[in-house]
Order: sequence, then structure tokens, then C-alpha cells
Amino acid sequence: MDKKEEDILYFISFCIEEYKKYTNKSGSEVSLLFDNYDVYSYLHDNFDTLHTQGSSWLMLEIDDYIKNKKR
Repeated sequence: MDKKEEDILYFISFCIEEYKKYTNKSGSEVSLLFDNYDVYSYLHDNFDTLHTQGSSWLMLEIDDYIKNKKR
């Protein structure tokens, strides 16, 4: 695994932990939600932009992404 892929994995795990706190859900609930709405791919594919943003903004962005996928 190269350095960038490792950084992306750390970023995704950070997003899971932060989203857990933000939504008051368990890790398994967040993991299932991220899996069902393809959030993992979104975070991976947009890492270069997303990882430069603050935690609060990221949580709102993930919420918006999930809401748009539900439509």
C-alpha cells in the first residue's frame, strides 16, 4: 500500500469516528450507512479536496451526500 492510500484510509476512519459523534450512532451503524450510500467511495475519490476541510464542514457534506443519494 502506498503512502497516499494509507492517508486515505486514515481519513476515512477519521470520518467514521467523527460522524459517529456527530450523529450519536454506533460504529456499525455508521459503517452500514456509509456502505449503503457509497460514502466510502465518495470519500476515497474526493480525498484530495475533502481532507483539506474542517470536521464540521465534512459532517455537513457527508449528510448532504447521503440525503442526495436517498432521493
